[in-house]
Amino acid sequence: MSNCIDFSGRPFHFIGVGGIGMSALAYVLSKRQLPVSGSDLRPNHITHKLESLGVHIFSKQEANNLEFFLPEVASDEVLSPRAKTNLPQVICSTAINANNLEYKAALELGCPILHRSDVLAALIADYYSIAVAGTHGKTTTSSMIGYMLLQAGLDPTILVGGEVKAWEGNARIGESRYLVAEADESDGSLVKHAPEIGIITNIELDHPDHYETLEEVVNTFQTFARGCKTLVGSIDCDTVRHRLKPTISYSLDPDQGADYTVSNVNYRANGTTALVWEKGQALGVLNLQLLGRHNLSNSLAAVAVGRFLGLEFGQIAEGLATFEGARRRFEFRGEAAGVTFIDDYAHHPSEIRATLAAANLQSRPGQRVVAIFQPHRYTRTLTFLEEFAESFAHADLVVLTDIYSAGEPDLGQVSGEDLATAISKHNPQVVYQPNLPLVSEFLLENLRSGDLALFLGAGNLNQTIPELITTMSEPAKSYIRER
Repeated sequence: MSNCIDFSGRPFHFIGVGGIGMSALAYVLSKRQLPVSGSDLRPNHITHKLESLGVHIFSKQEANNLEFFLPEVASDEVLSPRAKTNLPQVICSTAINANNLEYKAALELGCPILHRSDVLAALIADYYSIAVAGTHGKTTTSSMIGYMLLQAGLDPTILVGGEVKAWEGNARIGESRYLVAEADESDGSLVKHAPEIGIITNIELDHPDHYETLEEVVNTFQTFARGCKTLVGSIDCDTVRHRLKPTISYSLDPDQGADYTVSNVNYRANGTTALVWEKGQALGVLNLQLLGRHNLSNSLAAVAVGRFLGLEFGQIAEGLATFEGARRRFEFRGEAAGVTFIDDYAHHPSEIRATLAAANLQSRPGQRVVAIFQPHRYTRTLTFLEEFAESFAHADLVVLTDIYSAGEPDLGQVSGEDLATAISKHNPQVVYQPNLPLVSEFLLENLRSGDLALFLGAGNLNQTIPELITTMSEPAKSYIRER
């Protein structure tokens, strides 16, 4: 694939434009008045929003989509060099394979073909950029930083891997020189980015479909770190502390000697407060609406960035105090029959433990935390089978369904039922339901008033939530309240 991006007016065409990362790029390019089109097999609210901006959306991924860009010529006429320069820059994600009909047509026509990370890298180079990387917490941390800069009047351009209410989506275009971006390590493309400020929240093995060992992951982050003019990192992560040595460090443990730390921490059911310290000097109190240790850590990264950019702590604290989080990050989806429904993207054992800890902060005496989990990818489930099993120890009930493949082939090495068996060794309160309709049926029969129903996973499990809420809100279902 080429890596030379042309922002001078040549069209962009995204294969799979409805994805969370692809759509953010398409949004920013279209707001920069560049011609943008894309295809997606499953139209959604994101593609509809892009259409409202003038992005041409194809509902199928077919070879003749690219004829949209061709001038009308006779069948035996050869395209002129000028016509060829108007062919679109075709943008793909790692999910697009060589057999995709649009991809093959782009090759035959001679279109420049680029990975989505090439576009992001070019945007990062075009701004004073702040790129947030790490195995966990990227979306929340990048959203926090973007929101903080927005509230401080710095008008940033923002691209994140989740939707945020403050800018009604996963991206916004600003008029300033600042750009805040989430930088993904999953396919190794993180090495392409060279921001002014890089943040690394933590490092773990999370994508065994791409990396065989943690050392390979570390090498990717080390390359990214070398490309950052200033590196901000959490030294609560041993790997970050020992293998990267960030320029600016943060930690929840005052004994670590980090540049930014906290004391007087109070984790509450409706948020978190802490006294923030900068190099031994108390800055002031931070009040967050977000729950748990992991979000307090994420906020320290935002504090470090804000202070590096010259913001007063009061500006930082005022901004972060009203940040509500990104969608699918402990997102409240509603309440029905006395049951509270929470949706969370957690799909790695560490994320599940952190999210369950946050859920237990909210739970009242006698209230059950019911964890409903859809494993994501066969490779991840197999690699971390025992870690997943242990991560559900503090749920009152675990409801498990089969694995969301995310396009991976099922080699018969692991199943959702295998994970349920492994979980039962640490938490006997586990139930396996092989598909989503059976999950919904089980929940309708077994949820009871007062439960906190926590839907976990990066697949399509959360699509069951609206129907559950609707069904349980019907008067005929009032018996659920009395169980």
